[in-house]
Order: sequence, then structure tokens, then C-alpha cells
Amino acid sequence: MPRQQEHNPSVVIVDRLVSGSARSEATIQADVRALLLTADLDLDDVHLETPVGAQQRIDVEVGATVIEVKKSLASETAREKAREQLTTYVTARSTELGTRYVGILTDGIRWLAYHEVDGDLVEATRHEASGGHSGTTALLLWLEGVLATKQDMRPVPSEIRERLGAASSSHALDFSTLSALYEANRTLPTVQLKRELWAKLLGEALGTQFSNDDDLFLEHTLLVNSAEIIAHLVVGLRAGELAPATLLSGDLFTSAGLHGVVDRDFFDWVLEVPEGEAFVAALARRLARFDWSAVEHDVLKVLYESVIPSTTRKSLGEYYTPDWLAHEVVAETVTDPLNQRVLDPSCGSGSFLFYAVRRYLSAADDAGWSLAETMHTVSSRVMGIDLHPVAVALARVTYLLALGRERLASPERGELSVPVYLGDSLGWDRQDDLLSVGYLVIATEAGDQLLSGELRFSDHLLSDAARFDDLVSALVEESGRAAAAGRKTSRLSDGTKRRLALSDADVADLAPTFARLRELHEADRNHIWSYYIRNVARPEWLSRNENRVDVLVGNPPWLSYRHMSDAMQATFKEMARERGFWADDATATHQDLAGVFIARAVERYLADGGQFGFVVPNPVVDRDYWAGFRSGKFGAGTLVAFAPSWDLRRVRPHLFPRGSAVVFGRRITPEVAQHGKDRNVGAVRMPLDIEVWSGKAPAPHALAGGPLESITRTPGQAVIRTGGAVSAYGARFAQGATLVPRLLYRVESDSPTGLGAPAGRRAIRSQRSVSEKKPWKDLPTLAGTVESQFVWPTVLGEHLLPFRILPPSEFVLPLTSDGTILAPDGDTIDRWRGLATWMRQADELWRRHSAGKMTVPERLDHMKGLSHQIPMPSTRVVYSKAGMHVTAAVLQDTRAVVDHTMYWAAASSPDEATYLVGILNAPSLTDLVRPYMSYGKDERHVDKSVWKLPIPTYDPDNLDHVRLVQLAEKLTDEIAAMEFDTTNFVTQRRRVREYLAASPSGKEVDALVTELVQE
Repeated sequence: MPRQQEHNPSVVIVDRLVSGSARSEATIQADVRALLLTADLDLDDVHLETPVGAQQRIDVEVGATVIEVKKSLASETAREKAREQLTTYVTARSTELGTRYVGILTDGIRWLAYHEVDGDLVEATRHEASGGHSGTTALLLWLEGVLATKQDMRPVPSEIRERLGAASSSHALDFSTLSALYEANRTLPTVQLKRELWAKLLGEALGTQFSNDDDLFLEHTLLVNSAEIIAHLVVGLRAGELAPATLLSGDLFTSAGLHGVVDRDFFDWVLEVPEGEAFVAALARRLARFDWSAVEHDVLKVLYESVIPSTTRKSLGEYYTPDWLAHEVVAETVTDPLNQRVLDPSCGSGSFLFYAVRRYLSAADDAGWSLAETMHTVSSRVMGIDLHPVAVALARVTYLLALGRERLASPERGELSVPVYLGDSLGWDRQDDLLSVGYLVIATEAGDQLLSGELRFSDHLLSDAARFDDLVSALVEESGRAAAAGRKTSRLSDGTKRRLALSDADVADLAPTFARLRELHEADRNHIWSYYIRNVARPEWLSRNENRVDVLVGNPPWLSYRHMSDAMQATFKEMARERGFWADDATATHQDLAGVFIARAVERYLADGGQFGFVVPNPVVDRDYWAGFRSGKFGAGTLVAFAPSWDLRRVRPHLFPRGSAVVFGRRITPEVAQHGKDRNVGAVRMPLDIEVWSGKAPAPHALAGGPLESITRTPGQAVIRTGGAVSAYGARFAQGATLVPRLLYRVESDSPTGLGAPAGRRAIRSQRSVSEKKPWKDLPTLAGTVESQFVWPTVLGEHLLPFRILPPSEFVLPLTSDGTILAPDGDTIDRWRGLATWMRQADELWRRHSAGKMTVPERLDHMKGLSHQIPMPSTRVVYSKAGMHVTAAVLQDTRAVVDHTMYWAAASSPDEATYLVGILNAPSLTDLVRPYMSYGKDERHVDKSVWKLPIPTYDPDNLDHVRLVQLAEKLTDEIAAMEFDTTNFVTQRRRVREYLAASPSGKEVDALVTELVQE
């Protein structure tokens, strides 16, 4: 036995359990008990053979878990029989003790966990054990998630992911239980209403990227319920001992003078269904395993990212800022934390809020402020808004984590309102009429004119957030009691009046609002008015001139125009045009919500002279379609003076799916020119000076605040990518044909039948590839015999190396020698029976599985990409459409079709072709064109960006041009002779580039190109 194993009893036990040797149930049972006691699971005792029911005994009982041990669970029959036995024990225990029990079946190797649904057991998660240290660790992690017995764990990111994340047994058990509750009660009106409100809100926030999916609603329910339980744990309350209704209502916080922490929202439907309270109680026990008293991270962000799959987050555009970057942005913009009022208008889980609060608290401590003064002021110094209800719930707890348990538990704390609000900072509905003179006005519509009315609150009532939250809660509660008692009173109680120091005028002013709320209660339309009023009030109040903040920070939503709903696109386009941001319809799909969001946030919330710092898609700093934003003229007299930006594209690994940057600036008061009309004087355009960050990014959740030793920050210059080609060659190059899906056209020779193929025809079948996408990858291979003249050699991007073209593929194309595209449903194609049969099969598949509206001929000849290649020139230059490096070669096959993954142009002579290929393959050319290239994470989209460089037209009398041709010819011959030990074209390209970098001819070409292009 290995030495380290001798000293680890748990490994020894697990090795015995998984050994596979014939063992009795009693022996396995003893080992299971021994494992539970020796492992680090915080268990003092594990009961064996506990009596239950009529003359029955539970093999192993620990906490709220029953474990049934069997000799073997290898067969489905054995598992089903054991499950029936386990069901008896679990239901009996749950009934006896009024606690939700979990059941585990095991034979030492297989471990299956179950939860109860209507008297039956449903499997939630399973684990197959293996030996050794890694196998033992995995089994114990699974067991701990089910048992939930280990205590005082540190809620660091790694523990959160392992023990609460989507891959954990704890999450599997909770989600399975929640799913069963929802499925059994989904038709209840209260459940339906809250799910519909959730879907409506997220649909408005996320556009077409939002999928109205039950699983997502349940994940959000689980996340928000977890966050609200964690809120109680953060302040030191024993959540496991509190009533479930208390945990999700926030009543304890309200009574303790902590407002706006937990709300009755869309996700408390759990309390309104049978067995829901037991679920919340079990969830609380699991979360209470962690010590939430001292947290140095935005752990709620970690929890969110651990539960919601990355594919879902990507589809929703949800990418949270790394802690270290949020810290850096806050440090850059919040320069006077005791006097600046900070708002994150799209706060997400609260990363920027966390570091802004910590920065404020540190400054208050340094200034010697009392705790009472510090806590009284913090709510008005750091605030957040988000349109996503899950984000708001998480951010509120993050705010508490930033304040810390010691401050929150102090009797000197005083009243405090957590200033994180559910609100639309952008103002999609374009309603700026919520604020009438001196009042916040909220319309209510109950679908009945007799009940239509408004809720009105005088301005001065909103100035103190905690007091206003308390007032709203009192209004809703007392109006509800009046409605239930049938009393027609319209006034708050004297006790509330005294407690909130309301004047007689205030009480009289609020009487119509009280009466309106009572009517809504009576009509059973009260829903969640308390939640709604308190959330809509603060964002609108902040937009008043006198209430605007000094600093805006955050990461605004990145939502591409093409992913917006039709209604959102119309509103966005109007907003962009009003501010001069809309470039043109040709670049519409590149437009992004981030710019309009920032402009709107500055316009609504930032005071004159106030600063901002926002994480944005990198094209903001250097793409032509962002020119309107960079001008600093945000419309409606809103002007900004931009400061140099941070360019983050060179940081690895990438922080987001697209390249990112951080933009900074301040709002300035418009200067009126001498003629008295120009309100745009004073705006400062975004400087070309940038700070380029490069190097290795810290871990996303690394402790922030220390020096970023792995990051280098150097001065740089943004190169604005403007429209139109500079080089005359730009007009000559065209993109190749759209030959997709490949299944329908790319072919290889097939084995002919014994009779062979007719003369002039070839037996072929689809050439399959691992890169095929659904639905095409799941469709059967096409096969047939086609006339040879319609099997065209076709050059794809994967055939292209610098200075060399690999053997092309073969494609069946309905293309005649005169450039005619034959339609599958036309009569002309019947002249060629083989082609007609093939294309009609392809056409049927295309019509059945394509979501597009184009026909097969329209798709193949999109933008004339196929027909314009006929007649084929004797000498063409081709270069890759995409890639990190420009790659080009000369094509001299007069039958070869060029695919859409490349651009091509006819050359006037072989020398001109060689000259162009020499330029395009030079490393210096890629470096020069990179700033003009479109990019996601990196500059990968060459397209026609190369022609934005001043590449001169070939001149046979120019000695440098002639020399370049000579060198390129030499390199073409050398690279043609290269042999590769791999068929991977990416690797082949890299080896050619390495050869060019080391070759004297390659170095001379690079130097010549640098001089030619920069002249």
C-alpha cells in the first residue's frame, strides 16, 4: 500500500468499498459508517439499525439523511427494489419529524441520492466511486453536498463552485426538488403570475437573446432564494432556525432597521405551494454550512456563474466583470469617496458596488468617522440599479458583504437602506413623465376604469431612502389590513405617523395613495406593489438635477442590434439617431446597446462635472461606426469630455467573449457660443491616446487591491477604422461563393457499382467533416452519379497557405461554363439527369432544414459570388477572409471555384499577382492592418481591411516592386517544396510563417513591404 494511503483512513475505506470483492451488506454498512465518521464531515455520530415503522430498521441514519446499503446495485431491478424499500423509510421519517429527508442507496461503489415527491422517491444525483486519493475526494465531496453536515466552510470561489455549483450534488438535489415542486403547482394562479412577470421583465431587458424557459426560471428562483438566505447569514442570523416565510420576506431585516435587503418578489412562489417551506428550510441548512462573516469577493457573482451554464450566460449576454478590474475602475474614478456619490446603473451582482463601498468605508475609517455617521451616509454614497431581478437580489447581498457583519451587528449602526434598485436606467419605455412637479407619480391600471388611478409621493419623502422604504411598507400593509377588514379608511395610523415623523399635511397628501392601494387589495390586484414602488422611486428620484451623482461606474449591457426584438430595435434606432450615434443601416448589425446606455445614464444620473468609467466592447475606441459616441455629444445638450481609454484586448486569457476596453470621461456644462445657439461647444472627443494593457490576467476572482504584477500598461494610439478603401486594389477584390451547407455540395469519389458509372459521369458521395453543424451533421450522406462537368475543383480557406495552395476539394455545383446557375425546379437542369437528381435531393434537404428564405440558387449565388467568377481568369490572387494573419497565394487553375472564406481578384499579369502575394504575406502587413480589422476577442476578420492601407498599384518600372516580385517568386518555389508531417492547415500555416521569419528572402520582403506601405 502506498505510504500516503496508509495515513489516510478514508482512502483505505473507499479502496475496500470499491474493490469489487464479494462482501456482505453488514461489512459494507460498517465501512459506510466508518467512512462518514473518519472523513472531514463534522459528524459526531452515525446511527446504525435505527428502528422505523413496524419492525423495520434503517441501515444508516445521519442528520436528515437515510442510507440504505445493498450488496449490489448493478442491475436496474435491484435498484428499483431497494428504492421502494428506501421510500418507506424516508416517508416515515419525514412524517415523524416534520423535516424533509433525503435518501441514499449504495453498494459502496454506486451512490444514488433521492428526494421525496408525493410519497415517492425521485433520483436527484448519483456518483460512481473510485479508489485512491482523487476518487475518495470526489466521493466525499458528493456525500457532503447531499448530507450538508460540514460547518464553517470559507465561501471562497473554489468552495462555492465545488459545493454549490451546477456540477455539485447539493445543486442537483435542490434543483430536482424545486423542479418537482414547480411541476406539481405550475398551474396555480400565483405561480403563473410571477413566472409571467419574470418573463416579461427579462424579455424587455434582453431582447431575442432571452429564452422563456422553465429551467432558467427555476435556476433564477434557486439563486434568489439562496441569496436571500445568505443575506440573513451575513448579518449573523441562524437561517436554519428561522421560519422559511421569514427568510424570504425580509421581516427580520425590517424590524432591525435594515431596509431593501430582501423583498417579496417573483421568486417567493415557493412559499405558496405545498412542501415549499420544507424546501426553503433544507436550502437554508445547506447554505448555513458556510461562514459568511468575512468575505473578500463578490461571491454572489461566483455563485451565479457556477449555477447558470456558460452557454446560457453567453446567449443572454451576461458576462460579469472580474473583481480585480472592477477594483481598478473604481480606484480610477472614485477619487474622493467621502464626498462623491457613486452609482452603477447596471450593477449586475454588485462587483463595482462592493469595491466602491469598501473604498468608502476605508476612507471613513481613515477620517475617524463614527460608525453611526459612516453607516448613515453609505446609502447615499454608493448605489446600484439593474433591470435583472436576479442581479438585484444578488447585488443587495453583495452590498451587505461589503459592509461586513461587524458593522451591521453593531448597536451603533442605526437605520440603513440597501440602495440597490430594480429599475430601467436606459428608459426603454421612453416615459419621462413619472415626475410631475414636486411629486413622484406611478400609474396603476387594474383593467377597470373604476379602479384606474395613481400613486403619488411628495418629493421630500424620497430624500431619505430608509424612511421612504419604511413608509411604502407601512402604506401597503395598513391598506391591506383595511381592505381585509372592509374599512374605507384612507389614512395611515397615528403610530406610523409618529414613527416616521409625518406631518398632518403629509398624511393628507398620502390619503389618495392609501385609498388607491386599498382598492388594489380589494380587487386582488395588489401583487407586489411594495416591491415595485420602492424600486421605481429611487432611479427616478436620482434623475432629478439636484439629486444626480458624482460618479458613474460599471459594465453596461452589451446587446447587439441583431439580437434585439423588433420593438427594441425601433426604440434603439430612434435613441441612437437622436444622439448622432447611428452610423448607417449598412453597419446596423454592429451597433450595440452599450453606447446608448452610457449616454442615457450620463444624461439622467450624472451631475455636471461628474466622472464616469465604463467597461465596453473594444470597438468603441477605434471603429468608425462608434464615431458619434466618441464625439462627446450625447444629444439634448448632454456633453462629455473624454479621457484616454484603457485597451484590454492584449490581456490573456480574454476577459469577455469580445475584445474589451474601459472608457473614461466627465460631464461638462454646455458652453453657449457667442451667437447664443450652439449647445455643443465644450465637448471633448475621445482621445486617440490610449493605455494598452497586456500580459496575463489575474484569476477572475483574485483578491483585488494589490499590484497587477502580471499586467503591463503602456501608452498607445488608437487607429480609427474608417470606411472605404485607400488602395485601388480594394475595388478589384470580391468575396467567393457561399457554398454551404457543405453536406449538399462537397463530395468525394464513391465506389461505383459493378456496372460502373456512365460515360462522362462520376460516382460521388458527400464528403463529411467533424466541423459540420446541426442540423446538417445529423442528416444522411448524399450519394449518386453526376456529370463530370458539374464537379468543380473548389478552393477553401483550409487549402490556403502563404505563397501556396493545397490540392482543392471537389464540389457539385449547378454551374454551367457560361456562368448560368441551374435551378433544381427548372426544366433546363433536366438535360443533365445526374445533376438534376443530386440537386433536387439537396434542394429538398435545404427547404426542410433551413430557416432562411433564400432558395438554393439564391444561396449559392448570394451577391453574385459564384456567377461572377465565370469566365475564370488565368491568374488570380486569393487571400483569407479571416484569421490572425493575412494569408495569400496565386491561383492559376482556370476551373477552380473560390469559396466565400476567401477574397479573389484577377491579376493583369503574373508579376502583379506575385507582387500582391508578396505584400499580403509579409508579417509587417498583418501588423499594419490589424488595427483596421474587425474582431471578437482578437482581430480575426481580414475581409477588405487590407485595402485601407495605401498599398500601391504594381509598377513594372519601380525597382522596389520588381525586387519584391523576384523575392516572392523565390519564396513561392521554396514553400512549394516544403513537406509537412501534419494535415492540419493551421499548423502548416504557422510553420510557413516560421520559415518566412527565418528566411533572408522573407526578411527582405518584410522590410520592402514596410517601406512601400508606409510611404
